[in-house]
Amino acid sequence: MKSFVWTLSCLLVLLPGSAVAALRVFSCEPEWAALVTELAGAHADVVTATTAHQDPHYIQARPSLIAQMRRADLVVCTGAGLEAGWLPVLQRRAGNPRVQPGTDGYFEAASHVPMLDVPERLDRAQGDVHPKGNPHIHLDPHNIARVAQPLSERLVKLDPANAADYRQRLEDFTRRWQAAIQRWDMQAQALHGMPIVVHHKSWVYLNHWLGLQEIGALEPKPGVPPTSGHLGDLLATLQATPAQAVIRSPYQDARPSEWLSKQVPGLAMIEMPYTVGGSAQATDLFGLFDAGIDLLLGARK
Repeated sequence: MKSFVWTLSCLLVLLPGSAVAALRVFSCEPEWAALVTELAGAHADVVTATTAHQDPHYIQARPSLIAQMRRADLVVCTGAGLEAGWLPVLQRRAGNPRVQPGTDGYFEAASHVPMLDVPERLDRAQGDVHPKGNPHIHLDPHNIARVAQPLSERLVKLDPANAADYRQRLEDFTRRWQAAIQRWDMQAQALHGMPIVVHHKSWVYLNHWLGLQEIGALEPKPGVPPTSGHLGDLLATLQATPAQAVIRSPYQDARPSEWLSKQVPGLAMIEMPYTVGGSAQATDLFGLFDAGIDLLLGARK
């Protein structure tokens, strides 16, 4: 019987297309899980710590997440302080030496892109300010491309036996992604200069890419909930400088943007899919940007 089990185990290892994934990947956010899936395919078993309906700043270090990190070969996160409130807790409690900062098993996407909104000085009175810059980097598709190359190289380093497949998948993704960027750029020409209001400073990279004009934010300071006084001041600003849309993420309170849209005639209220899974259309990275541009174009006047 033992001989039979040993023989069967050997056969499973040798069979092409074995169901056993080469890498166990723990992704902090859905956008990086989607990118790993594009680059690794069946070579990676990917789990995600957050969903599109959760604020990635504030996540509970649940036992299930600790267990998943304990098993991981690679952790892929945004970095730049986005997960500072919970990721170090998971890493410490998991006790997995393979995925600690500074190892090949830990990958920060923000380390590979030019950061926006880097503060000149640090002052907690200014709200939830990130010392390394605004961490919501994935909302510019050019940043996705910048991250894809080093992430693919990291997969190769951790799993050299499948290097050829990783490189082929990177080439295929890059070709499709660059073609999509060209299409989005053409579609979004009409959005340049569009005045908007945001709930949170989540959309800086999207604004930079599309040339959107941010008139104001519902939060008086990043991470501080909207107050009646601030909303009154923002309303006065919009009466002098009208905006065409107020944008929020699925996980943010709809009431402030609903109130503002009722006070300002013609102000569209948009629930943008902040990440993959944020709407019925945003089922992958391509759908995420398709959905966002469609929503903005629908509000453009």
